[in-house]
Amino acid sequence: MKNIFVAICFLINAVVISQNCEYTLKGEVIDFHNTTPIENAAIKVLNTNNYAVSDINGKFTLKNLCNKNITIEVSHIGCETQTISIELKENAFETILLEHHLDELNEVVVNTTIRAENTSISQSLKQKTIDDFTDKSLGDALNTISGISSLNSGSTIVKPMIHGLHSSRLLIINNSVRLFDQEWGDEHAPNIDINASNSIEVVKGATSLRYGSDAIGGLILIKPKKYATTDSLFGSSTLSFNSNGLGGIVNSELIKTYKSGFYGKIQANYKQFGDFKAPDYYLTNTGTKNLNASFAFGYNSFEQGFDAYYSFVNKELGILASSHIGNVNDLVSAINSPEPRITEDFSYAIETPRQTVLHHLAKVEAYKRFKGLGKLTAQYDFQINRRKEFDTRRGDRSSIPVIDLRLFTTSFQPNLLIDAVNNWKINTGFLLRFQENNAVFGTGSNPIIPDYDKYDAGFYATAEHQLNLFSEISAGFRYDFSKIEASKWYEIEDWENNNYDQLFPEFESGTTENSDILTFPEFTFQTYSANLGYTKHYQNDFELFFNYGLASRMPNPSELFSDGLHHSTARIEIGKLTFTKETAHKFIGSLQRKHQNFGFSISPYFNYIKNYLQLVPVDIETTIRGTFPVWEYQQDDARIYGVDVDIDKKISSKFSYNGSISLLQGDNLTDDVALIHMPSSNFINKITYYNKDLNQLTISLNQKTVLHKENYPDYNFYTYNATIDDYVYVDISTPPSTYSLFGFNSSASFKAFKTGNLKIEFNIENFFNTSYREYLNRLRYFADELGRNFNLKIKLNY
Repeated sequence: MKNIFVAICFLINAVVISQNCEYTLKGEVIDFHNTTPIENAAIKVLNTNNYAVSDINGKFTLKNLCNKNITIEVSHIGCETQTISIELKENAFETILLEHHLDELNEVVVNTTIRAENTSISQSLKQKTIDDFTDKSLGDALNTISGISSLNSGSTIVKPMIHGLHSSRLLIINNSVRLFDQEWGDEHAPNIDINASNSIEVVKGATSLRYGSDAIGGLILIKPKKYATTDSLFGSSTLSFNSNGLGGIVNSELIKTYKSGFYGKIQANYKQFGDFKAPDYYLTNTGTKNLNASFAFGYNSFEQGFDAYYSFVNKELGILASSHIGNVNDLVSAINSPEPRITEDFSYAIETPRQTVLHHLAKVEAYKRFKGLGKLTAQYDFQINRRKEFDTRRGDRSSIPVIDLRLFTTSFQPNLLIDAVNNWKINTGFLLRFQENNAVFGTGSNPIIPDYDKYDAGFYATAEHQLNLFSEISAGFRYDFSKIEASKWYEIEDWENNNYDQLFPEFESGTTENSDILTFPEFTFQTYSANLGYTKHYQNDFELFFNYGLASRMPNPSELFSDGLHHSTARIEIGKLTFTKETAHKFIGSLQRKHQNFGFSISPYFNYIKNYLQLVPVDIETTIRGTFPVWEYQQDDARIYGVDVDIDKKISSKFSYNGSISLLQGDNLTDDVALIHMPSSNFINKITYYNKDLNQLTISLNQKTVLHKENYPDYNFYTYNATIDDYVYVDISTPPSTYSLFGFNSSASFKAFKTGNLKIEFNIENFFNTSYREYLNRLRYFADELGRNFNLKIKLNY
């Protein structure tokens, strides 16, 4: 035994001598962006007790190292930890770069209220809130934020509104791609699957110049999740069932990440509902079917990476059967009747009128960091949107859509982030975009949106500067050039009555057919936008924000070219070729306090819009298909102002209160009347019980009250009723009465398997089965809103 011990000692000594553990590694730790030294960084040789700490100059020394490959780990608070392999053959010197921006590589934790930019006013939805709306729409989820409302067409078509503005005045950015999907129509909801996102951020001002100059209303950023660079496989599955509509959704996602930085994700869901139910009757033909999926893969490292993403949304929507009116007399009867003229038993069938939409989105994005400069990003993306609208037609034409539009959009966008200068962050870049709309031939109807090609080019620059520890400023500018070339048939009489033959003789092709003339309208627009923001931090967690935004928007194709019957809305819509661009000046401020016991925000705003475009009813017209209201686009000066207030109060260790109130007034300054389709004042109260130790049990009661709108434009009119041989009064303007809704939410989490968890939710909407109508629902003339709904959700994280 003694001889064996001596032999082992001899071998150990021989190995140590052969390794020559007398080498020294010296080095420095510096910031990647501005090459300044990083003090107090920890440098450790893995699998040993040998470590060092960088000094004030970023220098460090590691002694007694052996002549072999070693791995050192370098970490610092606020930096991404670096692991470096070094082959030691002699004394060496190593320069190590660290990155202070952890959010580029790791998961993003979303707070209740955050700022998209240092001086922008914004609010975000947490992943939990998104999960609560897994079987609903983007607009439904955003309605939980103060200052956000929606313009609805029934219960399934929900368009978000920020401070009374929607459609082309809102920029919706899905995974860094601006959404283009025929957003001009009141009844065209954004084709977004919120289940593919991790956070949804709303910027209530024209501050994000990177995405466009026309964010007159604001910006909606839909962000995917960032994944840590580690070897892991995880995912989740959700099942949701609703009593109202007897339907729900099945959603699953699976993510694979690698320590090397590569990752992949697949996500898909299917949603189906039958006819929804008001408190007293079924809403016939309001079912829906959705099939959505997304795929992503990429590489995420400190200095470089890429992301490839593809998603599609495929949905079929029924439109309330009783909303399909053949003439104004139907409209009069609908307004005066307490129930829809068509009420049938529950069904999953989707008949006419209905819509089908297929939306493809794909992008490839890559980035590269440059020492002492910043980060260069380049993105290419394309979208294809195919929208079909079906109306009641006779014979074999019932399966042919009355509107069939194919919209193709592609763009290229590089961006350079410069952050090498202390206390400064500069973004600059440009945009190239092409868009083609094809009004597919064979519908047998004149397309309300014609064929057109659109070309966009723009550039921008923004800067943020940290004045001191307590204040920041930001500023930016953007310029965009747009050209649109269209091909459209006009009735010769309408062309001449609008004086287009005198104003735009260059648009005439010389080709006529029966009473129509073929024209080639061509327009160019130049738009500008800018912003200036300021932030001040005070003691006791108080913060003051102020932002001024200048935004301008060219008229969209609907506003320029609409000229006929829009079947799915049962109205004639008229645009004008003489419209000019809108220009908005928006001022928004916010005083807020972030504190775990008591927090609040008060955010007043004022928006003056020059040449504001709105669609209003003006007349009645009889066609071979019946008698329809005529809605016409008009251009006036407008003013929109209001205030949003949010309160968060921790009542005790287990109880909390959340409340909000939104007040808004919109005025048509040209005609000295109220603006049409402005949201009513409303307030929300919510009390929540949370017990972390009892399976994270959460129980909440919520209440929302929407007040009767006092200020509204009077577009009521008289029309001749042939049935009674007299004129009747058609009230299409008077808003509905005040209503209050109550809800119940509960959830609990349970451990499942070794690392997973199971979350179960039970919710009740419209608890008291209240009958009400919403002013901003286009179908409020025909039926009540939805009645009581019981919802059960089961989510398994694995």
